Amino acid sequence: MSNNNQSIEVFSFGEPESVLDKGQIIDYLEAWDAGEWYEPPVSLEGLSRSLRANAHHSSAIFVKRNILASTFVPTKYLSFDEFQGLALDYLVLGNGYLEKRFNRFGQLLHLKRVPAKYMRVGSKGNGYAFLKNWYQPHWFNKDQICHVFDQDIDQEIYGIPEYIAALQSAWLNENATLFRRRYYKNGTHAGYIMYLTDAAHNINDVDAIREAVKSGKGLGNFKNLFMYAPGGQKDGLQIIPLSDVSAKDEFFNIKNVTRDDILAAHRVPPQLMGVMPNSTGGFGAVEPAAKVFAVNELKPLQAKMMQINKRLGIKALEFTDYLNITNHFDPL
Repeated sequence: MSNNNQSIEVFSFGEPESVLDKGQIIDYLEAWDAGEWYEPPVSLEGLSRSLRANAHHSSAIFVKRNILASTFVPTKYLSFDEFQGLALDYLVLGNGYLEKRFNRFGQLLHLKRVPAKYMRVGSKGNGYAFLKNWYQPHWFNKDQICHVFDQDIDQEIYGIPEYIAALQSAWLNENATLFRRRYYKNGTHAGYIMYLTDAAHNINDVDAIREAVKSGKGLGNFKNLFMYAPGGQKDGLQIIPLSDVSAKDEFFNIKNVTRDDILAAHRVPPQLMGVMPNSTGGFGAVEPAAKVFAVNELKPLQAKMMQINKRLGIKALEFTDYLNITNHFDPL
């Protein structure tokens, strides 16, 4: 806006967006019949995208995946890479699928992970549908797929990941980060308004000041404002701060509280995730925490995966003890 008496320079800023982009996670109340297959009770697309919403959420899942994979012993039926994909699907989506590959004599050759995000359970006993597109799904016979899933109290078709209750905290954590990003990207956190009221003898001097303020804009720079209102009033040149970098948006409180919620849902010791303690006392020794984690969390995960052997009737996978700290327990 400008006229003969005053002019204002205003600089805009971009908008960081959530990984969900206003999407919904909990779209359904149950696994409803979509015609040829059952739809999952929660959005698998939303769960997949939420993995990237928060550092603590993704770190906890990858720690579990990596520790579980470190105890996995590859066999001729299941390779290390295929198992890693299966474990990640199970931890993120609550479901894991393995396709049985046979030779021409009907003998099992190996098992291949099928991405759980696109798999659907047939509603007419017709096997499993892989939704590579909406108009031509690929169908697997029921005997071709081994489906492992985490139990849900509302239905028995699909699994539900254990961390569902912490998703609101993960999203709030992400929103707090996005707010802070917008706050800094705005540039007003340490910017100012240069307010000039003294009438300049030469308008070129005013233009030079305006250009100097304007040239400071750019990615990572403060975006300041210049206003020229000649009137010869007192304090003819003023620098007016726009805001304070320590704006009371409760950023750190939100980040800390939501982090604790996420860690509680995943039950992964913070020492194993690279979380820095807030106090000088720290989190304590790593080994005792790792032992408790191995007994309470790793062993049940291994037991769940070992069900694959029972369903297939072969030794498709096996596990070793985690750093030899659980060898006082009976092997699976």
